[in-house]
Amino acid sequence: MSRPQSGTGPLRSGNKVVIGLDGLQRVFELLLDRGYRLVGPTVRDGAIIYDEITRVEELPAGWTDEQGPGTYRLKRRPDRALFGYAVGPHSWKKWLYPPALRLWQAARRNGSFQIVAGPQSPPRLAFIGVRACELHAAAIQDRVFLAGPYQDPTYRARREQAFVLAVQCTHPGGTCFCASMNAGPGASSGFDLALTELLTPEEHLFLIEVGSEAGAGLLREVPHRPPSEPEAEQAARAVAEAARHMGRFMETAGLKELLYRNLEHPRWDQVASRCLSCGNCTMVCPTCFCSTVEDLTDLSGERAERWRRWDSCFTLAFSYIHGGTLRSSARSRYRQWMTHKLATWVDQFGTFGCVGCGRCITWCPVGIDITEEVRAIREGEGEGNDGDGKPGSAAEGASVPAGSF
Repeated sequence: MSRPQSGTGPLRSGNKVVIGLDGLQRVFELLLDRGYRLVGPTVRDGAIIYDEITRVEELPAGWTDEQGPGTYRLKRRPDRALFGYAVGPHSWKKWLYPPALRLWQAARRNGSFQIVAGPQSPPRLAFIGVRACELHAAAIQDRVFLAGPYQDPTYRARREQAFVLAVQCTHPGGTCFCASMNAGPGASSGFDLALTELLTPEEHLFLIEVGSEAGAGLLREVPHRPPSEPEAEQAARAVAEAARHMGRFMETAGLKELLYRNLEHPRWDQVASRCLSCGNCTMVCPTCFCSTVEDLTDLSGERAERWRRWDSCFTLAFSYIHGGTLRSSARSRYRQWMTHKLATWVDQFGTFGCVGCGRCITWCPVGIDITEEVRAIREGEGEGNDGDGKPGSAAEGASVPAGSF
């Protein structure tokens, strides 16, 4: 096969070309030259996480993962694939919607106080190796933070400046079900460049699809060539195979109505008997957006700060109002989380709040599987409800619509 040569001719959105390992490193260098901080997958502490990188050698070459309910293990691959794994504990939410953000800072001066100016602009971030499910998650968070009358300025600034180098997922994990949620494994939009890894004993190549003018402009400076017909077929076949080999499945037809009809289903008690209310599922979820605000002062009383921090609907304090906590049981908190993801989120934002990445299954300490919970409620339709199919009102929180707080 011909080797990639210096790019000639116009490149525009939808075009596909082939580059080599050197070409991928050149992409990294060009992004760094343009002032981006590269964030991508790397192996650390026994997991594939997202962190700042600068070179292709820092990617998880030759590593894959085994995932199941409450289990995650890295193991070696027989090849040197850079993206031959599923998703790890981190999501891009960590970078677009930081876990802790200082909203303002004030200092006492001359008997009064002054606001201390913070950074004027957020860092320019280039996300490397973004999966289709994560692109869908970012699009969902766009609706939360940007589509309404009150926009989040920090999220908007980070999102608008981000460069996205996506990867077509060809290795779904044991807890993945993105195909059920129409969120993958193939990425069709939301990226500047999207690559499919083509690995043979003789060559290590990447088929790159252009998704924006920014991506096209960068790729013009990288040696590339048109893909051959066998290469294009290999890339399409790899994504199609991934869709057929999902680790999990969730039936979504009529799901919102199903959950609304079964707010008193006995399955909520069964899952509550296992749930630790640890909040792991909300921390690893790429779409959860709950937060709290804390005001802090130093011991001298000379400085004060206000911070926004991630919160979880699994904490008792999350639903506290004057007089007590609305959701004092694990049953009510788990029901709130799942019905918000799969029912009231649709009413609020026009989409499910789940993209099928499977993180909540993998990183649950007791292995609670949201796809199994949906299946159990569907198979036991009507259990615990009144004869007319409507939920009763005896259980705690039954009269409070899920997702209202």
